[in-house]
Amino acid sequence: MPSLVDAARSQVGRKILSGITGILLGIFIIFHLIGNLTLFGSEQAFNIYSHTLESMGIFLYLFEIGLVLVFLVHAYIGVAIWLRKRKRRPVGYEKYSSMGDPSKQTFSSRSMIFTGIILLIFTVTHVATFKYGDTQMITVDGTQMKDLKALVINTFQNPWYVIYYIVVMILLGFHLRHGAWSAFTSLTMKGGTKTSAVVYTVGTIFAVLMAVGFLFIPLYIYATGGTGALIAS
Repeated sequence: MPSLVDAARSQVGRKILSGITGILLGIFIIFHLIGNLTLFGSEQAFNIYSHTLESMGIFLYLFEIGLVLVFLVHAYIGVAIWLRKRKRRPVGYEKYSSMGDPSKQTFSSRSMIFTGIILLIFTVTHVATFKYGDTQMITVDGTQMKDLKALVINTFQNPWYVIYYIVVMILLGFHLRHGAWSAFTSLTMKGGTKTSAVVYTVGTIFAVLMAVGFLFIPLYIYATGGTGALIAS
C-alpha cells in the first residue's frame, strides 16, 4: 500500500493530496469565518466562542497539530508542483493565453504559488497576533476568560494592520477561486467543459463570499472605531 511519502512523489498523488488538503483547509476557512462573525452577536458571544474552543484542552491541541500538518502538506505539494513546472519550462511565456476549458489560465491560477506563500506567512503572523497576543482577563457568568474581542477591536484600529489584512484577504479570494476548481478536477479527474464551468462558477462564488466575509470585519471595526451598532457593547 503506497505511503503518504510515495504519494507526494508521484504526479497523480501530489494532485490528489493537494485536492484533499485544499478541501480540508476550505472547510476550516468556512468555520473560522463563522466563528469570527460571532463578533457581531451578543456582547460576549465571541469571547464565549473562543473560550469554548480553548476549553477543549487536548482535543484542541490535536486539532491544531492536524491543521498545521494539513497546511504544511498543502504548501509542500504546491511548491513541489510549481518547481516541477519551472523545471520543465525554465523560461516563462512572454504572454499568457488561456486555452479555455479545461486549462483555466487566469491570474488566479498563475499566482497560486505566490498567493499561497503569502497566505502561509499571514497565517503565522495572524496566529501570533490573536492566539498569543496580550489580552486581559474578564469574567462572564462567573467564568474567567480572555477578552479576545477587545484584542480584535484594538488590533483593527491600526490602519497598517487593516491594510495588510485587506490585501491578504483579497489574495485569499484569488487563491480560493482557482483552488476550488483545481481540487475538484484533481480528485475527480474530470475536466469536461460543462462540468468545469459549473465548478469554476461555484468556486468563484465561494471565493468571493469568503473574501468579503473576512474583509467586512476589519473594515467595519476600523470605520466605526469598534463601536458600531452591529457590535454589541
